[in-house]
Amino acid sequence: MGMTMTQKILADHAGLPSVKAGDLIEAKLDIVLGNDITAPVAIGVFDEAGFTEVFDNEKIALVLDHYTPCKDIKSAQLCATAKEFAKRFNIKHLYDVGTVGIEHALLPEKGIVGPGDCIIGADSHTCTYGALGAFSTGVGSTDMAAGMAMGENWFKVPSAIKVELTGSLQPHVSGKDVILHLIGLIGVDGALYRSLEFTGEGVKALTMDDRFTIANMAIEAGAKNGIFPVDEATMEYVEGRFTRPVKVFEADPDAEYDETVTIDLNTLKPTVSMPHLPSNTKTVDEVKGLHIDQVVIGSCTNGRIQDMRIAAEILRGRKVADHVKCIVIPATQDVYLQCIKEGLAEIFIESGCAVSTPTCGPCLGGHMGIMCEGERAVATTNRNFVGRMGHVKSEVILASPAVAAASAVAGSVASPADL
Repeated sequence: MGMTMTQKILADHAGLPSVKAGDLIEAKLDIVLGNDITAPVAIGVFDEAGFTEVFDNEKIALVLDHYTPCKDIKSAQLCATAKEFAKRFNIKHLYDVGTVGIEHALLPEKGIVGPGDCIIGADSHTCTYGALGAFSTGVGSTDMAAGMAMGENWFKVPSAIKVELTGSLQPHVSGKDVILHLIGLIGVDGALYRSLEFTGEGVKALTMDDRFTIANMAIEAGAKNGIFPVDEATMEYVEGRFTRPVKVFEADPDAEYDETVTIDLNTLKPTVSMPHLPSNTKTVDEVKGLHIDQVVIGSCTNGRIQDMRIAAEILRGRKVADHVKCIVIPATQDVYLQCIKEGLAEIFIESGCAVSTPTCGPCLGGHMGIMCEGERAVATTNRNFVGRMGHVKSEVILASPAVAAASAVAGSVASPADL
């Protein structure tokens, strides 16, 4: 029996000729990731366990992105704990204010992760790096502690769902619409502890930023990971960034999948997820005109330069509705700088947006855009659970940058075609 792409990566890192779904294995790690919320917990476990060394100071990344710049004393202490640990073990990849970016945008941009890698992160959206043809998955802080010390973790090898993409995206439709549509089809537990493996001719129609968005939200369908094949676009992205040897894995022709889901990109329309689950999907046409109070454009899902360009093109020459707060958060310092160079930041500010330094901020209800009772936001973030962005009686509608920008102008849920 053949192996899926994910299974091949896991077999390689476990030093085994083959693995199958359900196997329990120990696999060597290429990168271990933590942030300002999860790393301090892992550091506490690390110290309590009596570990005195890390397995490799160049294969641990600490990205202080969730509450930074620190919003209060508690968040400042969390960052201080992470920075002390980085100093103690001379951790190469420490990113704080001034160098920080939202972790899942920053690591690919910096070339810290790449094709064929096996990556764990104490953050559920670590699955983002599957866009590069890597196996990457979120873990708890205890597993992160063990990973930092030992350089390996145990895994239960996942079975897989094949997602076959055909056709090409239509105007104002992006990777966000693809993944929201898929989650709407299979549900928030439709891929529980399984790998979402994206294939088909339609993959070529997706930019790398589209793929990052799709892989990022694999966890919202319950998936262990999401993964894309390594192609010319992938290799072009990692060239000049990723300095370790590139490992390319392909699924065997006789690889076994639990099921196949086919998505015709030609037929997709701008899509949103209504409160309070990512699977509660509707086309924009079904819900347009719904009043909103806030728009957030950014996050590890949609804060990359393509997202900024799409939003700016729609906001150019227009004004955000008087009753709407529109917050734009470039995902990394490099994206922010590019926004300045291309005049995108000027467009945002002239339109009436608040432009923030890179931070996760409002996505998890941290800071920079917390909602009160009764408020409703359209956001390019990844979760719309009860109380996710503030009060338990506030609401979050997940959308693409195009829909978010159009909604900011309209003052209600809208697509660019409605302006």
